[in-house]
Amino acid sequence: MKMLKTSLMIAAATLSLGASIAAAAPEPIILKVSHFLPSTSTFHLYNAVPWCDKIAKESNGRLKCQIYPSMQLGGTPSQLFDQVRDGVADIIWTVPTYQAGRFTKSEVFELPFMVVTAEKGSQAMWDYVHKNAMDEFKGVHLIFTHVHDGSQMHFGSKNVKTLEDLKGLKVRAPTRIGSKTLAALGAVPVQMPAPAVPEAISKAVVDGASIPWEVTTSLKLQEICKTHTEVPAGHAKHSNAIFVFAMNLNKYNSLPADLKKVIDNNSGRETSKWVGQIWDTRSAPARKIATDRHNTINVLTETEYARWVKATLPVSEEWMKEVNAKGGNGKALYNDAKALLKKYKD
Repeated sequence: MKMLKTSLMIAAATLSLGASIAAAAPEPIILKVSHFLPSTSTFHLYNAVPWCDKIAKESNGRLKCQIYPSMQLGGTPSQLFDQVRDGVADIIWTVPTYQAGRFTKSEVFELPFMVVTAEKGSQAMWDYVHKNAMDEFKGVHLIFTHVHDGSQMHFGSKNVKTLEDLKGLKVRAPTRIGSKTLAALGAVPVQMPAPAVPEAISKAVVDGASIPWEVTTSLKLQEICKTHTEVPAGHAKHSNAIFVFAMNLNKYNSLPADLKKVIDNNSGRETSKWVGQIWDTRSAPARKIATDRHNTINVLTETEYARWVKATLPVSEEWMKEVNAKGGNGKALYNDAKALLKKYKD
């Protein structure tokens, strides 16, 4: 009887201790992470999920993400920046220039034939934004910035090898600079977010799309598009887009110092570089899907590439004038972006 009483006392003490520990353990902080691509996309699988797993591990489970792909929190891709600024989401990933004219200084990396690789371009963008354009990101805490490895052109059925072939074709553009670039090349730009592209091509709303190889996989464009037009290997692409992974500033400031450090340790230039590296590696597998389906891939000749570069020079010149009109120095900013790309050997 005495042994039974002792066992019961030990069990009760153990339960009491367990309850005290459970009561003392803080509830994890849940971060609502929103983006516009499907859960099968490169960003979701290879950027968002690993980043969230890493901060969960480094915070001993005190930071946890709830990821909402495909705009599951509502709204449109162009509203994501304001959603994180206003606290609808805690963290977002988006193309800020889906809001035309709002991020003028930052969009220098979207100018034609600027960036060769995402790894190097993303590092240059991080440095450039922090040096020249932080005023465009008031109300948010930037975690990383990046570009992709550049857009190629993908068509339902049109064979495009020259400027003459492109003339008059309706082509999806991601942003206002992308639209200006396509117009300079003789196409008719139709601006829309990436998720709208498959239906637009399938229903012949557009003839094709300016979009990176990497994104084609999650959108299944290799099935919809039968022809593709590329620049020569190792050359800057005709178009790019800038991306930001940003946190609500009040949410970041509300974190205790040790959890801020976890976020900080997974932010910045090196994290931007990591994201860019992943995007670079996803292009070849996406392209292979197209070649395995026996799609036609047209590669511009060096002579034709030079024609495309020359045709788009006015786009960069016009951007510089727009920056000047807003009180900036367009030429200096353009040169700074170029210098940073050169610094990282892009």
